[in-house]
Parts: sequence; C-alpha cells; structure tokens
Amino acid sequence: MIARRRLVAALLLPGIARAQAGAPAAPETWPSRPVRILLAYPPGGSTDVLARTLAERLAVAFPGPGFVVENRPGGAAVVGTQAAAVAAPDGYTLALGNNQTHAANAAMVRDLPYRPVEDFAPIGRLAEVHHALVVPATSPARTLAELASRGRGGGRLTYASSGVGSASHVIAESFVRREGLEATHVPYRGGAQAVTDTVAGTVDFFVSTWPQVVTLVQEGRLRCLGAPARLAGLPEVPTFAEAGAPYMAVEAWFGLWAPARTPEAILARLSEALPRILAEPEMAARLASLGFTPAPLPAAEFAAFQRAEVARWGALVELTGIRLEG
Repeated sequence: MIARRRLVAALLLPGIARAQAGAPAAPETWPSRPVRILLAYPPGGSTDVLARTLAERLAVAFPGPGFVVENRPGGAAVVGTQAAAVAAPDGYTLALGNNQTHAANAAMVRDLPYRPVEDFAPIGRLAEVHHALVVPATSPARTLAELASRGRGGGRLTYASSGVGSASHVIAESFVRREGLEATHVPYRGGAQAVTDTVAGTVDFFVSTWPQVVTLVQEGRLRCLGAPARLAGLPEVPTFAEAGAPYMAVEAWFGLWAPARTPEAILARLSEALPRILAEPEMAARLASLGFTPAPLPAAEFAAFQRAEVARWGALVELTGIRLEG
C-alpha cells in the first residue's frame, strides 16, 4: 500500500508543479519575480521617462526583485499595448499607457487587435502633461499666427510627430486643417528624434509633450508658441486660447493598467500605492522638474475617465480624418 501511494505521488507531483507554476501568484507572495512594465514607445520620450521614474518608486513600495520597463514600440503604439493585453493576468505584466494607447486608438485604428477598455484592468491615472507647439530657435515665427501665415498663400510648412496617429500628429493636423494650411507631415518613431530634428531646423514645428522639450525651451534651443495653460517660468508664452487656437488645448494623460482578470488583491495593492507614491515630495519634485503634473485617480474613477476620453478622442480623430490599419 505504501509503495502504491509513493508511486501515485511520484506520478502526480510533476503535474501539480506545472499547475502551480502556471497559476497566478498568491497576493501575499507577490512579487516573487520581476514585474515588467510594458511600454508601447521607444526610450527617451515622455511616457518612457514617466515609466522609469515610477518603476523606481514601485520597487521601493514593493520590495523584491523589482520592476523593469520593457519598450515595445511600433504600429502607432499598438504593438506594445497588444502585448500587454494578451499577457498572462498574473500580476507580473503591467502596461503604462496614455491617451493614445487607451483612447485615441479606439477610434483611429481599423481592426484594432485589442480592446482599450475591456482587455485591461485599470489601476490608476498617474499624471497629465501639456502639449506645446514648438519651433526651432532660428524660426522667423514668433507667434502662432505668424507660423500659420507661412503655410498660406503658396507657402508650405513641415511638421514633426512622434508617429503616425500619435497625439502630436492628431493635434498638429487639427491646426493645419482648421487654419487651412499647406503642410507636410514628417512622422518619427517616438518623440526623441522628432525633438532633435526640430532643434536642427529640419522641420518647421512639432506639437510635443512639455516634458520632452521644457529644458530645450529654457536653454533657448527651441521656441514655444503656445500651450493649453500658462507655463511656469515662461510668462511670455500664450495659451492656445489666447493665441486664437483653443481647439489645440489638449492635455496628455498617463495611466497604469494590468491585463484583464489580474487578481483583484494585486490590483488593489497597486491602486492603493499609486496616490502615496505620487504624493511623495521627492516624486512630486521629480515629476514637476520633468513637466508632469501628478493627477492620481483611483481605479473606478479612472475607468469612468477613460471611457469619457475614448469619446473625446473619437471626435478629434473625426475632425482630422486620420485612420490607421491595425
């Protein structure tokens, strides 16, 4: 009898081990291995900076193997976001995204291979940043009206974006269409190279998130012609409304999600930690220095906010006519 029990146990143990390995970790043991934060953008842009700053603080809040940012750029931020949507819902994959990945793409991308709302469990909103229109320091345009005049009457402008279908593309194209300008879109794979070429004068303007360009504007290497609100330390820069283009006053927002069906206990721990992390003086100062405004929302409120933003960005996409294949 004892021999038979030992034989049965020997046969069952491998299957039990496999089942345990494939099951979500119990909340009390999480995290027992590195947690990856999937990012649908290349290194160097605003979302990447925020992700790496947050990963450092999450590693302190949840001691263990740490949090690792994994860049998966491509396809108007579809590639990395889809990878997060289909990842195992075990608490070891998170997605740090923004208004493009979880709102605009719902209207813009035909046959989107993921569902921005249903395929994700919201953890919380993190921060907001301004979108600002910048030109090279050598540009003759010192106001938005002067820039627009250069795209009329036979003139033609070129503008950079951080990718086809990105927020920078949508907002800039709304400017071009509303003002009746002749302009050529020059897309890049992320904001870092778009900034570099704007500084160099390769393009005429770029609608960038403020964290990407704040230092360059302060150093005088770029000139800012407008933003949704007054910018700290730059009283001479008008708001888009003051410059006659209120439709360009669109904020970028950032949030953290997990794949749908991630254990509620893990989601709750993360959601509870985010406001505390964002309120830390060191974290708040770091975000402010990068041009971010902490804007925490808990999971339920963030879910409602996201649904409203899907509708809002749908209207913007309708205006510009920008559509992408999934």
